[in-house]
Parts: sequence; structure tokens; C-alpha cells
Amino acid sequence: MIPPTFDYLVPATLPEAIALLHEHGDEAKVLAGGHSLIPAMRLRFAEPSHLIDISHIPGLDYVREEGGFLKIGTMAREVVLEDLPWITERYPLLVDTTKMIADPQVRNLATVGGNLAHGDPANDHPATMLAYRAEIEITGASGPRTVPIDEFFTDFFTTALEHGEILTEIRIPIPPARSGGCYLKVERKVGDYAAAAVAVQLSLAADGSIEQAGIGLTNVAALPTRAVDAENALRGQQPSDALFAQAGQLAADASSPADDLRGSAEYKLTLIRELIQRALRRSVERAQGRS
Repeated sequence: MIPPTFDYLVPATLPEAIALLHEHGDEAKVLAGGHSLIPAMRLRFAEPSHLIDISHIPGLDYVREEGGFLKIGTMAREVVLEDLPWITERYPLLVDTTKMIADPQVRNLATVGGNLAHGDPANDHPATMLAYRAEIEITGASGPRTVPIDEFFTDFFTTALEHGEILTEIRIPIPPARSGGCYLKVERKVGDYAAAAVAVQLSLAADGSIEQAGIGLTNVAALPTRAVDAENALRGQQPSDALFAQAGQLAADASSPADDLRGSAEYKLTLIRELIQRALRRSVERAQGRS
């Protein structure tokens, strides 16, 4: 299908973009990389009368460590995360996730901020940011505000972004020493949405026990899902196959998938149970410096 007609606006500054959002109200949408919004428009799931392209605003595409956080500007392209050696070394979960998104052509234009702002529980970064316990900076006419990732996704395809606001920065706490993470995804074909996927981030204490753990789940509920009971079960425990199997079951219990073309609900629950165990093993190996 062909999208309905729309006006294409290109602000030069962030305040100008926010002003345009206020001027055109609910009929306006922000365009970043466009790889979520444009397909929705072609299917007429979204029919904005105005597209506000923020890709020409300078200073929104940074990736840097500062003040105890990895800070990712909303216009940072996926390919940048994939190509930076220090990101690969210190944030393996983030790199795993990026490499699972579509294909290189898409990642050359797709943005981290757009992936999150779309609010799709089938997108890959939401679960990863849950596992990292990230923070989201949102900027509106009254200035910036910070929202914890657990409060950012509020309903199906709905986020904490209010009218006239733009997601401007993602902040990931810099992991401590002896940390590791992993993202695993089962998809029908390369570039497809996940039948199910899991994000794990953990750190180990001096005695080898799991000091902290974060687990996010992709496309198994109406919202990106944190497996809270599984996280709690892991803390303070020595890694073991039995512990990982318990965490896998608890993560499946936190899921509520639906039957669809990607598989039955029971199949997706089986995937979660297995993927959690594999991701935990790999995360521990990375935290121990063995991978």
C-alpha cells in the first residue's frame, strides 16, 4: 500500500522540532530512522499528516561514557554501536542486540532512540534496556526529564512520551567489573521480529556468586517484560544448571505470549525457558572473561 499524503518538515534545532509538534498536535509524528514508522504508514496503521524529521538536528547522534553512564543520543545509528570496539568490549549485550536488528542496510539508518520510542514489544532494544536498567531522557517545551525504563513502556505501542516531547537520550549505567550480558533471539528468517527473545545482564561477586541480574523479554506480552522473579532467584546464588533452569521457568511464568504465525504460545514459552538458560551461561562466561 501507499501511505496517505503528508507534509514533510525538517527542523534545524530541537526547540524547533518541539514547537512543530505542539503546532500540529496529534497529527504529527517524529521521524528518526523511519524503519518502524514508515512501514506502519505504508500499511496505514499510522496516518500522520505531518512528519517531523529530526535527523538533521546536530548533536543528537553521540555515544559516550560520562557521569557513570553510557549515554546514547537518540539519533545514534545502530551501525555505530556495532562498529565501536570499546562498545563490543564493555557492552556485549548491547552489541548482541544491535546485530540482531534486521540487516546491515537497515542498521545503517535505524536509530536506537527510534527503536525505543516506537513502543513495540517486538522490537529488540526494549528488553535489553530493561536488563541494563537504563534511563530515558525525554525533552519537551519545559525542558528535559528522566524516566526509568520500567516506567517508559505504558501500554501496547504506548510510552511515557507526552504530547510535544521527544526522546533525546538513553543512559545505561556503566557495568561494574566482572559483568557480562547476552541477547538471544529466535526468528523465522533473518530480519524478522522475534518469535521470542531474551536479554540478560549480570555481574558476579568476588566469590563467583551472582551479585546483580537483569532479565528482559521480547515479544511475549503486550509490553516489553522484566522477569522480576527470575532476577530475584539469581541474586546471591552460585551459577549452576539447576539455578538457570529455575530462572528459565520463572521467566516463562512472567510471559503471556499469544498464538500467531511465528508459533504457538506454548512454543514461545518453551523458547523462553531454553533461551534464558543459554543466555545466563554465556553471560556468566563473559563476566568471568572466558568468552
